[in-house]
Amino acid sequence: MRATAAVLLVLCLLVISHAWNCQTVVDVKNLMQIDAGLGQVVATDTSQIPYYLVGDKCIPLPGSLKHITVGPAGIWGVNKADSIHKCVAGNWVQAAGLLKQLDAGGEQFIVGANMADTPFCLTRSATVGYKGPGSPLPWTGLPGAVKYYSCGPFGCWAVNKNDDIYIMSLNLDCQNKGWSQIDGKLSMIEVATDGSVFGVNSEGSVFTRDGITASKPEGTGWSNIPMSMRMGHVTYDLGRLWVISKTGVTMVCTTIASPLHLKAPSA
Repeated sequence: MRATAAVLLVLCLLVISHAWNCQTVVDVKNLMQIDAGLGQVVATDTSQIPYYLVGDKCIPLPGSLKHITVGPAGIWGVNKADSIHKCVAGNWVQAAGLLKQLDAGGEQFIVGANMADTPFCLTRSATVGYKGPGSPLPWTGLPGAVKYYSCGPFGCWAVNKNDDIYIMSLNLDCQNKGWSQIDGKLSMIEVATDGSVFGVNSEGSVFTRDGITASKPEGTGWSNIPMSMRMGHVTYDLGRLWVISKTGVTMVCTTIASPLHLKAPSA
């Protein structure tokens, strides 16, 4: 009995922790922004050349974009003049409106922010149905002011000019109940298509939000993901965390599980 109890105690004190193993993507250089969703990865570099990533290779896309996004709503981007474009049949088709940043990670709807930090939403029917000039684009202005904005299956997250963090429940018709503030400070934030949330603060540290579920979309707290350098941008999809350093180095990280030995509480 004593031996059995000892074995059970050891098993109880073995818990699994998850660390991140990051590798530099050697053949990908000078990226400025990256977005991943539904198994696809797109990015732009410091020369505003858009790319589609295949393995560790960057395939240049036509046009010039400062921000690009991929997700259930398709592939969209904005150029240095804030003009909005959607990828239709392999070509960029301009859409009405001006946004400095946008996100395609919602349930087939688009969100974004303009130069005045006004958040906008495009309904699913308009997003999916847009084929080019002549298709309706009823952009819906939302409350508040945000500089970066991203959506997933459990809600939309955003940060404002003060790096304050907010969450909003937003449906496919852009109906919402306003923003709720979340603890912490981040300079950019991204929501994955599985609902995971990652962000970078002004010091270049990377964080992930713990405890996010459909019933608790706001999660429970933040965990730091240690990095070897200061980061500027992050995105996540299908178990891979993509990060770009402030010096343009791109890394891809995956989780590794390892047993963590804890000491038994003392009397």
